[in-house]
Amino acid sequence: MGIKSYNPYTPSRRNMTGSDFSEVTKKTPEKSLVSNKKKNAGRNNQGKITVRHQGGGSKRKYRQVDFKRFKDGIPATVIGVEYDPNRTANIALICYADGEKAYILAPEGLTDGMKIMNGPTAEVRVGNCLPLEQIPVGTIVHNIELYPGKGGQMVRSAGAGAQLMAKEGKYATLRLPSGEMRMVPLNCRATIGNVGNIDHNLIKIGKAGRKRHMGIRPTVRGSVMNPNDHPHGGGEGKTGIGRPGPSTPWGKPALGLKTRKSKKASNKLIVRRRDGKTLK
Repeated sequence: MGIKSYNPYTPSRRNMTGSDFSEVTKKTPEKSLVSNKKKNAGRNNQGKITVRHQGGGSKRKYRQVDFKRFKDGIPATVIGVEYDPNRTANIALICYADGEKAYILAPEGLTDGMKIMNGPTAEVRVGNCLPLEQIPVGTIVHNIELYPGKGGQMVRSAGAGAQLMAKEGKYATLRLPSGEMRMVPLNCRATIGNVGNIDHNLIKIGKAGRKRHMGIRPTVRGSVMNPNDHPHGGGEGKTGIGRPGPSTPWGKPALGLKTRKSKKASNKLIVRRRDGKTLK
């Protein structure tokens, strides 16, 4: 997918870029696979803000994407590739031989009319979903399960891909997009190929209003606030933090503090962290 620029008829348009949607071949969603999406603006059931900087934004409907891919041994045909407002990746509408339709993440290279299949007997081909034990070492995969049968949880954003590095015992070792090396059970499923829309990270938002369209409200730096609003606030001009280290608005340490639990069960499955260090 390519990137398009705009004529600079306003200052914000000068540096704005967007997607040309060249991968998208289908304009309207499949009605049977679409549901309403409620907005909460970051508020809980008491009406209190629990997640800041959320609210507003364009109206969206949720596309029910099949991350499990359990319909084994039945070939499916790709009907079209669609834009999904709820994720960075595009989605593909497929129709199985028995007439059932489903949405899947659209991998790079998937086009209309292609045949795909799920299950241990499927070929190692872009768009096919099969257990890691059936995939050759060195293959690029996405939409990877962490627990057999739960559905893909890792490597689902635009342009992402993990490489299968080794298979030993009950586990496969994967190199994730972050650089982390992680073991996953061999009976977990993954889809072959990179996720499509690889140029997504090159898009420049260009103006504040475009963030508001996405449902993201302004984020204000603590250093420009008053002392009663933030621990970093106050002082004349651009003043330092004035504390032993950076903190959140509620006084807890922030910016670089490790928050992962030292006794988390999945620590033993991480071979190497993304910073190159190994977990003890």
